[in-house]
Amino acid sequence: MNIIIIGCGKVGITLVEQLNGENHNIVVIDEKEDKVKSITDELDAMGIVGNGVSYQTLQEAGIRHADLLIAVTGSDEQNLLSCVIARKAGHCKTIARVRNPIYNTEISFLRKELGIAMIINPELTAAAEIARIFQFPTAVKIDTFSKGRIELLHFRVTGDCLLNNYQLIHVRTTLKCDVLVCMVTRGEEVLIPRGDFVFREGDMVAIVATPSKASDFFRKIGIVTGKVRTAMLVGGGTVAYYLARRLLDVGIDTKIVDQDPARCEHLSELLPKATVICGDGTDEKLLLQEGLDTVEGFAALTGLDEENILLSLVAKKYSHAKIVTKINRVNFNSVLGDIQLDSTTFPRLLTADVIIKYARSMNESLNSNVENLYKLEDGRVEALEFYIKEPSAVTGVPLAEMRLKKNLLICSITRGNHAIIPGGQDELQVGDLVVVVTTHTRLGDIKDILGDK
Repeated sequence: MNIIIIGCGKVGITLVEQLNGENHNIVVIDEKEDKVKSITDELDAMGIVGNGVSYQTLQEAGIRHADLLIAVTGSDEQNLLSCVIARKAGHCKTIARVRNPIYNTEISFLRKELGIAMIINPELTAAAEIARIFQFPTAVKIDTFSKGRIELLHFRVTGDCLLNNYQLIHVRTTLKCDVLVCMVTRGEEVLIPRGDFVFREGDMVAIVATPSKASDFFRKIGIVTGKVRTAMLVGGGTVAYYLARRLLDVGIDTKIVDQDPARCEHLSELLPKATVICGDGTDEKLLLQEGLDTVEGFAALTGLDEENILLSLVAKKYSHAKIVTKINRVNFNSVLGDIQLDSTTFPRLLTADVIIKYARSMNESLNSNVENLYKLEDGRVEALEFYIKEPSAVTGVPLAEMRLKKNLLICSITRGNHAIIPGGQDELQVGDLVVVVTTHTRLGDIKDILGDK
């Protein structure tokens, strides 16, 4: 596709990094020359120094032949206006990042009236992920496929967990659990396990299951699955606001700690059911006074990554809470595994993932039947959702007889409203949504899952 990205900040850079190498023609636009140069020097993209709202700049970027324009500058209004002008100047789909909560209730109106394909709010997306984790605290991270019918849950094997020193084949044969283990991360190694695989303490495991089957699995291996009943959020920013609102809506008692008196007063007005504490969230005594040692969910949501990491370590020391750490800079990711934080959320990566999934789903332009794409383990693994449009070599054949590529696993089949965790005798049919997890990249068609004969 021909893609124009306006804004070379954190999300813009991540988009170019992840779309790079997928046979797209990418043009980036930013008013700061150094940001444009940084991307064009390191990645396969054209760069233009200019204002993305300018019709002339968009013409220079090739708007008349563009398939997709993504506006991710720091200004909501500039992003929206860029999309409107792009729609008038060309015939491309447009995506705008809009962060101000003022627009949150107007998203449907803006999309419809301005003709924007997608409006994404990074803070709202991050809050939704943290809320899912607090409602399913066993998981470190949760992704969803097939409109929520299938979940991809990541969790860590502990010393007292039944899975420790347990062979994978027994999950189905002995435990009778209808889940599929699709990936295990052990240290720096990422594995697509087979039946003889043996779990070890510290393994990060990803399973595919329906929500009800996942609960049954965790119960059988001795892990509590009930949602948290109390939550403490340190940092009263936009993510905290969205998260608190979601938690309160499902009956989770929520406490917010922030040191800005004006922000605390504003949050008290917006969230009358929440307890808002005005104080320094890095003060251990304050946190303990407010019940850190008894809280069941803890989220470090300040604007400083280093502060969030330290807060999470403090919470880990004093409580048994489910802990979520907000991280903005992904270059910390290489050391976060050594610290073994409970769960981390990266608003920048979440935003990029949603946009990339949309880009991959533009079937006519891409000549692909990929509906959704998740990048896992720093991009070393992909989880793809395919839509089977027509009969082919992969349809009507029992999976046990199908010669698949190595390091590739068919994880789920959604047929109509029915979600299937497949076994060897299941077959793929036209109309199925199929989730595949693999270490291979650039799979554009379901037939690409087949290996050499």
